[in-house]
Amino acid sequence: MVKYNHREAFVMGLPDKISGKSKQPGCEEIQAAVRKKYSEVSISLEGKFTYPTGRDGAHVLGYDLSLLADMPADVADTFCGVGNPFSIGPVNPGESVLDIGSGAGFDLIMASLMVGPRGRVTGIDLTPAMVDKARENLKAAGITNADVILTGVEDMPCEDSSFDLATSNGVLNLSPLKEKSFREIHRVLKPGGRLQFADIVLKEDLPGKVASSLEAWSD
Repeated sequence: MVKYNHREAFVMGLPDKISGKSKQPGCEEIQAAVRKKYSEVSISLEGKFTYPTGRDGAHVLGYDLSLLADMPADVADTFCGVGNPFSIGPVNPGESVLDIGSGAGFDLIMASLMVGPRGRVTGIDLTPAMVDKARENLKAAGITNADVILTGVEDMPCEDSSFDLATSNGVLNLSPLKEKSFREIHRVLKPGGRLQFADIVLKEDLPGKVASSLEAWSD
């Protein structure tokens, strides 16, 4: 049995259903738009988000200040999550953790510090520029118990029952194949594994013109 821990993070006023006759973009179109947006984010966060980012954003969301203090300032400044998945439950020393949509590596590094030298953290991301950025940040932070794989969550090159914990922060909403994504997460978690994620939720009907907007899908 897998234990799912979830908490509503920042609710952006996005809805739960699609109305109107506009056609949703295809999976490949959406993924291309996500790669484009986050390739830009890998260079600079400025003007890309409507909520607090960087060290200040992590502080507001209750990230462990002692761990933040151990993180290089340039790395902390890359934080752009919508919530704090580590506030939902513990990350235990020695565990194997999967960080879904690891971006520039902020949560990846936090998890690496939590599991310690006996643990292991694997990040995955769809965007090549973000994978490169995360690897740079792991090196800058002196992290040796983590790695990053270029892949989407929908089809991960990971063995069954590989991880004690999966985390994600503002990423699963970007996938047009959510059921497949959750099935993949379930597959790679060990029996009794946990999923702790923070994400944007939908609250009301989604106008068709928004559902058909690639910009809306990648935001």
